[in-house]
Amino acid sequence: MTDKKPFDLNQHTFALLRQEPFFAALSRRITKYATNAIPTAGVKLNKDTAQFEMIYNPEFLSKLTDTELAGVMKHEFYHIIFEHVTGRLPPEGMSMMWNVATDLAINSHLVNELPEGALIPGQDRFEKYPKGKSAEWYFSELQNDPDMQPDDGEGQGEGDSDGESGGQGSGTPQPLDDHSGWGEADAETKAMAKERLRQAVEDAAKEASSRGSWGTVSSEMRKKIMDMVNPKVDWRKVLRYFIKTSQKSNKRSTVRRINKRFPYIHAGKKVSRTAKIAISIDQSGSVSDGMLAAFFAELGGLAKYAEFTVVPFDTEVGEEHVYVWKKGKRNTWDRVLCGGTCFNAPTKWVNERDFDGHIILTDMCAPKPIPSKCQRMWMTDTDGKNSQYFTTNERVIVIEP
Repeated sequence: MTDKKPFDLNQHTFALLRQEPFFAALSRRITKYATNAIPTAGVKLNKDTAQFEMIYNPEFLSKLTDTELAGVMKHEFYHIIFEHVTGRLPPEGMSMMWNVATDLAINSHLVNELPEGALIPGQDRFEKYPKGKSAEWYFSELQNDPDMQPDDGEGQGEGDSDGESGGQGSGTPQPLDDHSGWGEADAETKAMAKERLRQAVEDAAKEASSRGSWGTVSSEMRKKIMDMVNPKVDWRKVLRYFIKTSQKSNKRSTVRRINKRFPYIHAGKKVSRTAKIAISIDQSGSVSDGMLAAFFAELGGLAKYAEFTVVPFDTEVGEEHVYVWKKGKRNTWDRVLCGGTCFNAPTKWVNERDFDGHIILTDMCAPKPIPSKCQRMWMTDTDGKNSQYFTTNERVIVIEP
């Protein structure tokens, strides 16, 4: 009789997440280790590598059903996605409340998927707590919950070294998984880990979108994830910054300005600042009229900083429709082409001319183009950002009409 092999989560991951394209893609980017140092499972940040890791007790996982096992994995991944591991910790003595709050927020989306003992809003001890709230909301409510208060008026201690028991009453609910070590890394390591996570989540989201399914991820949770990947920025401010940083300094002599170093000997210099910006407009029908209208309205106020050349394109540049935006003029937009989309066409056209910056207004639905000789920025809508065909280090800004 041979000894039974220890449970290896890596061998089961593909089958467990076969119907979960988003989590399957994210799982491939997170290292998993078996250990007997914790009773269940957990996630942590490796302070040496700035990488997130999932750790698990193989004996605990081996007793779970496939549904429960997949649920535990998704639970741990959600802790990473929403930065519970690297985020700011609550005040001293309140770590247990925060641990419970984060579990309640996550488990709202994993009802009937977790093993017995998981903390779920609307069930058992938390029957009166509504589902779908944030960790911060649950944390606020828990502070007024009698069962979460310390015994005999004593302060809330930090608990045992495993981070799972605190100074609250003996009947205090405990998270199913291990939350020890959260928030311990230095600021630089956390920042590096967060950026790697953001990229991993973005890549997983794109992979799921390309397959046409996010599995069991609800539309509400999907929105939260995409908001994390694409933090909202004021696109108008970004547009102004791009244009102003593209400005070149044009100097010319003038006797009207006194030369500070050689007054009345040499003529002074008058400096005028302007920028030549190419605005390439994708003609495909998926570029909404609302996005075009909002963008053109903003350009009208920026004409004093730059000279705009509007470049309509589909698979080629519509040269007969290219025009220079006159300062102080209000322009409206009409579709003048109706073909497919090729980003090489406007990029080549701009590269062959003297421009300081290039903005492409598009739905991002075409292959990655050749490099640009001047700084280039992409402007799209939310759908375009979520389904862009290629990755780039250049700015991709979402326009909200």
